[in-house]
Amino acid sequence: MKSVYFLSDAHLGSWAIDHRRTQERRLVRFLDSIKNKAMAIYLLGDMFDFWNEYKYVVPKGYTRFLGKISELTDMGIEVHYFIGNHDIWTYGYLEEECGVILHHKPLTTEIFDKVFYLAHGDGLGDPDTNFKLLRKIFHSPTCQVLFNSIHPRWGMWLGMSWAKHSRMKRIDGKEVPYMGEDKEYLIQFTKEYMKTHEDVDYFIYGHRHIELDLVLSRKARLMILGDWITQFTYAVFDGEHMFMEEYIEGESKP
Repeated sequence: MKSVYFLSDAHLGSWAIDHRRTQERRLVRFLDSIKNKAMAIYLLGDMFDFWNEYKYVVPKGYTRFLGKISELTDMGIEVHYFIGNHDIWTYGYLEEECGVILHHKPLTTEIFDKVFYLAHGDGLGDPDTNFKLLRKIFHSPTCQVLFNSIHPRWGMWLGMSWAKHSRMKRIDGKEVPYMGEDKEYLIQFTKEYMKTHEDVDYFIYGHRHIELDLVLSRKARLMILGDWITQFTYAVFDGEHMFMEEYIEGESKP
């Protein structure tokens, strides 16, 4: 039986990542290594550090990744793409040219008789008012139209610069370490959500750039997928067991 794979947060093309070409090749090699084992692949957001489609123009680069995704969908493998907070601005190219199934919102779905709640994770439980305002602006159709009125040369520069600044304002450009069960927003959101959705078996998120596998109840389990910048981690579900794994050039390490 084939398996289902989950990964997120590659931030391809980031100006804050020195090894971005090597990083993209590594991701593509991983996708190639699972193409005969995968029934479906869920990309849970921020696969690009900044992605914005214009009517006749898409961002430069990413040809290895986009080509591999297209190959997978041509083989009949479902590739689900969730927008994150860095790649909101998709208007048809990924679906029409690469064959992905695009998700703009969290998804509750059944996989091998188990119920999954899948989301990038931004905006879920985070009380930061500045982030909420920025997220509202980014998702505004009016603001998106106004931004796309800027020439791509300057629009892409603004977007890539913003994305780099977003990462570098953190200490050493690194994510805040795991803050504990009582302080992690995604955990707090999930516990509250579980009160009215007792049927969910797995909650899987990206966004936080930490690798976390947490049992919340006798039924529910929460997983945060890490990233594909330094950790190269992913989850795989074979119908009976869910594993968090690390990709190490040609092999998987539990």
